Amino acid sequence: MAKIIFITGGARSGKSTFAEQMMREKEGKILYVATAKAIDEEMKERIRRHRSHRPGDWDTLESYRGLGDLLPEKSRGYAGILLDCVTIMSTNLLFDRPGIAEGEPSIDEMNEAEEAVLAEIDRLVASFPKLEADLVLVSNEVGFGLVPEYPLARFFRDVLGRVNQRIAAAADEAYLVVSGLTMQLKG
Repeated sequence: MAKIIFITGGARSGKSTFAEQMMREKEGKILYVATAKAIDEEMKERIRRHRSHRPGDWDTLESYRGLGDLLPEKSRGYAGILLDCVTIMSTNLLFDRPGIAEGEPSIDEMNEAEEAVLAEIDRLVASFPKLEADLVLVSNEVGFGLVPEYPLARFFRDVLGRVNQRIAAAADEAYLVVSGLTMQLKG
């Protein structure tokens, strides 16, 4: 059975570097699941930098939706899968929902969006036993800061917190990365 590893920490904490190092140590092919969308120049530059850090022989799957269905099949023939990152995946799923992208969603729209995101995450988690390759998932820990001033930001923090809890509960190992230092939380 594949091992599921969850890595979390703050922005620029070294999460992706730690996850990539974990994958480099594997014998065999690696699949990198990129969840970002190139929506503006700044994001295009972030994607370019991430690509430049990855070994050229890693395969890439650019997707943030339907991964619970895709990954079991895609995992065949790989030693490891690196999904980077759950935060961007969740953001994209939220902003795919009516009302959220406009910036001032109603309570009902936020509740419906959260249900949709958590259902997508539940399908991903349900796929874990079907994977043939180890899976490393990277996500941001957004609950350490101040309570956000705006309702949409509080909503995002809460949704991502619940997403991370579900993945961490299902993971075999979990790590927190702070200032490039790694602490094992589980496993």
